[in-house]
Order: sequence, then structure tokens, then C-alpha cells
Amino acid sequence: MLTVDIPDDDRLLDLLAHRHPASATIALESSPVPADHERVRIALRDAIDQVADRLAQRGIPTEEQRAVVRRLRETLDDDGFWEHQSRSLLLLASPDRREAFRLPFPVQDQVRVGSRFAIRALLRTRDHHPCAFVLQLSKHRARLTELQADGSLVEHPLELPDDLDLVFARADNDGQLDRDRARGADGDQNERERFCRTVQDEVVRIVPRGVPLILSISDDLATAYRAQNTHDALLETAIPAHPDSLDDRRLGDEARAILADRRRAATEQWKERFGELRSQGLATSRLEEVAAAAAAAAIAELRFDRAADLPGKLDEFGRVVEDGEDAALIEDVIARVLASGGEVRAVRREDLTDGAPLAAVLRFAVPTPR
Repeated sequence: MLTVDIPDDDRLLDLLAHRHPASATIALESSPVPADHERVRIALRDAIDQVADRLAQRGIPTEEQRAVVRRLRETLDDDGFWEHQSRSLLLLASPDRREAFRLPFPVQDQVRVGSRFAIRALLRTRDHHPCAFVLQLSKHRARLTELQADGSLVEHPLELPDDLDLVFARADNDGQLDRDRARGADGDQNERERFCRTVQDEVVRIVPRGVPLILSISDDLATAYRAQNTHDALLETAIPAHPDSLDDRRLGDEARAILADRRRAATEQWKERFGELRSQGLATSRLEEVAAAAAAAAIAELRFDRAADLPGKLDEFGRVVEDGEDAALIEDVIARVLASGGEVRAVRREDLTDGAPLAAVLRFAVPTPR
């Protein structure tokens, strides 16, 4: 599993509310491979130098400049932080604080200095899971593989009894062992269930809750495994090939296809529900209406384009007004939604409706301010 730092709502709200003229944000590509860490540290040193230059250009007091740079450089010496890296890192610093996050997906390299932190990438971590785990299971094979966000495959060894395959052994009248012997419909049902229970207990020890698990399983074990399964995200769709016939390339292709179909189906289902609620006045993708609903604590769910950047801010009446260079309207809306207990999701623009950067499902209808 890739290391990921996921902030809770309280921490996100604190970061969204933060204001200081010497607030620095650094986003960089990283790597879980230890051999790459020195390269990432060099890139981070260069980024910190850029922060120092920008702080000076903004006329920040010298002591505050030094404090920000000092806090950022603390990360370079944080061995615990570097021991387990992920795909990207996000550093936030002001004279009186430092925050460091490891993100499991690529981000665009960024160095920014302003009055607020740029934390859009953090919002993606709340919905992000490693793509999936795939279990290849037959009477002769039990293999668990993680399909990571970048498409790579990582095998996770299963600690199974060395003699597990003997579950299927049965002595005949001469005392000889016949493996995989064909029997009646109920002949080896208990053996299949025992075998699958042992495997699934080891699988759930490794696969985190909520992370999709895809089966590539022989027909004779499929029903037994599903009957024994306790993982909360075992997918109904399985890879339609015998597990012993798959190489890693095909395994990855088949798993990605299943996940893509699952995402498309979930998005279409959400869009259909959104349309029904909009006809009742309980959903909207119009910016002015979303803003008003956020100010009224009326948004149950907000989805936003993770790549969009809208100028402006919300005033106390829920109206969009112009602001200075650090204005971030989407972040203002997100803060209002989180503060009122709403759900926030970062998605692609094509997963929204009408080409709009925001879509909100409402608890109750809200009039648009004039």
C-alpha cells in the first residue's frame, strides 16, 4: 500500500481558514522507491529556495521569511517522513506552522506564496484509494496483487499453511491420495469452503476496508469464496479468465477495465439522481445557487472539478464577490459545506453536469440572493 496522509474535516477546515501573508505551498512529485528519495530531496531544496525568493519579493519581514524557510527545511531532516514516501508530497508552511502530506497520486509541481495555503490536492485524498487488489485463486494457486494508481502491480505474499492444498486430498480404499478428484455436487463442498475461508482470512488481513477487491477465480471455488467473504468491497464482477492463465499484463488490463466500468456506472447513476433532484429544486450546478446554498448550510453533497480554479470569494450573504490575488471561490464553498456537515468530493470535469465546475445536492431549496 502507498503511504497517504488523509486529513479529517477539522484539520481541513483549519487549513482552509488559515491566513497569513507569508504562507508557502510546495507540491512535488515523489516516489515510494527509496533510491529516488535523494532526487526528491534535491527538488525540494530547489523549491524552498524559490519560496525564499518569493517571500523577499513580496516584502515579507526578514524574520518571518527566515521562519518559513526554516520550517520548510525541517522536512529535509525528517527521517520518519522520508522512510515511507508516496507518489507526491505537499508541504505547507507559515512562520508559526508546518504541515507535510504524502499523496498517493501525481500532482503538478507547484511553488506558491500568498496569504492562504493551496490545499486542493488534499481534498482528493479523501476519495482516493489504491485502484484495487486482485485475488487469483484456484486449487493450485492463491496470489494477491495490488493494482496501484500508476498502473503498476505489487504482489502481497499470503501467509498460508504449507499443506493447504492437502485440503483437497482424499484417500481411496488402497490408502493412495487422489488430488482434485471429481466427485458429486456435495462431495468436496466442505473442503472448498475450508480452503476459501483460510485464504480469505489472510486476504482481509492485508486489504484495507473500502478498497475494491477483484476476483480471478476458478469456477469450482467462486461460490465458496463469496460465501466465506467478509471484505466490505468485494466486487460482483470477476475477471472472466482462469486465474492460472493470466500473466501480469493481462491481469492489470482486466482489472482496470472492471474498475473503469464501475466508475462509469456510478457516475451515470449519480447524474441520473442529480437530474431527478434538480427537477425538485434540490440540486443545482449554477454557481450563484451553489454559493447561496453553501452560505445557508443547505448543501448535503458538493462535487467539484478538481482542476478548476475560480476567482472571487463568498460574502456573508452567499454572494460571489471579487477579491484579491489569493481569492479561491471553490475553497470558500468547500469550507462552508464541510463546516455544515456536508460531503465534499473532488472529481473530473466530465463526471459533473452541464460543463459546470460545481454541483450540489441540497438538503432544502434556497433562493438565490439578488
